[in-house]
Amino acid sequence: MLDFMSFGENIGIDLGTATVLVYIKGQGIVIREPSVVAIDKDSNSILAVGEEARRMLGRTPGNIVAIRPLREGVISNYDVTEKMLQYFIEKALGKRSFVKPTIAVCVPSSVTEVEKRAVEDATRQAGARRVHIIEEPIAAAIGSGIDISRACGSMVVDIGGGTTDIAVISLGGTVVSYSLKIAGDNFDDAIIRYMRKNITCLLGNGQRKN
Repeated sequence: MLDFMSFGENIGIDLGTATVLVYIKGQGIVIREPSVVAIDKDSNSILAVGEEARRMLGRTPGNIVAIRPLREGVISNYDVTEKMLQYFIEKALGKRSFVKPTIAVCVPSSVTEVEKRAVEDATRQAGARRVHIIEEPIAAAIGSGIDISRACGSMVVDIGGGTTDIAVISLGGTVVSYSLKIAGDNFDDAIIRYMRKNITCLLGNGQRKN
């Protein structure tokens, strides 16, 4: 399933609602930054991406806004997602940015074929030579050291920023899966509402780093 990681310049991307992780074979995770893009509303131009964009929150003129181009694990703004991916790919490759890498991208288990195609197309437009789409529970299982090829069921619960994926994996594939649109962002909002109501404490809903 992951034989493509054995040749060429290979990158794995966890395109999360809250955070983007970029992995390069032999180097490990080289980027861990917020899925945030700062845009100038007047010119519709992108000013900053990732951690730099997060630091601009609340410190910029009204014409500059920070947006998340992904909602509940899927693309909500195609053009901005493409630019964000391009930025992270070029940053990960550095001086080798002229190389077109093979990229594996994680998506929630509940995505439709249309949503999956949107992720694949955006990744290609961002500079990928080949794109492989992997369901998040399978990627999470492999990352945690589970041997997914065994003939026994392994249950995985992957809680992200926008979605929670629950799956039972066996013999290298997903036996059954379910995706909830309730995850880290909802937990943050619930805590903020509780604090405001019961303790009269004002909290900001800033971007999580993890």
